Amino acid sequence: MDTWLAVASKRDWRSYADRPVPEDVQQRILDAGRLSGSSVNKQPWLFVVVESDDAKERIAEVVYAGENIRTCAFAVAIATDGGKYPFDVGRALQNMFLTAWNEGVVSCPNGVKDAEAAVRELGLDEGRLPVNIPSFGYPKRPQRGGEPQAARRARSPGLTPALPWSR
Repeated sequence: MDTWLAVASKRDWRSYADRPVPEDVQQRILDAGRLSGSSVNKQPWLFVVVESDDAKERIAEVVYAGENIRTCAFAVAIATDGGKYPFDVGRALQNMFLTAWNEGVVSCPNGVKDAEAAVRELGLDEGRLPVNIPSFGYPKRPQRGGEPQAARRARSPGLTPALPWSR
């Protein structure tokens, strides 16, 4: 997939098909996060994969939109020391989302409403806090063929003049 088209067409999905994501595709998504750049190249994150129905049910209780976790194929808690480095986590998230999209897998970020409970349920070491718990899965409804409307809209001539330019 063309990178620009991936960026322009990627949307967050909150309804997933009841279908597993193959392990090799999951690994590509995780590697995309792991390989992300970070401040001073620290890669300060820990990824915890949440895949069993029981684990998804427990984690669904600690995020704002629990149904995203309950119905996904898998989720990935991204934790850092003290919940710091949100920009770096965001870079990892975006790499994971774009890699998933390229593989036909949809995704959605999920904010954590109860960090203490999340730490317990994820079995994190003291001091580690989850920053986000994105969900992944195949879409419940089929993706439309051809160029996505969002990509066509992003290339429309009306968008560029709205951007501020410093000269």
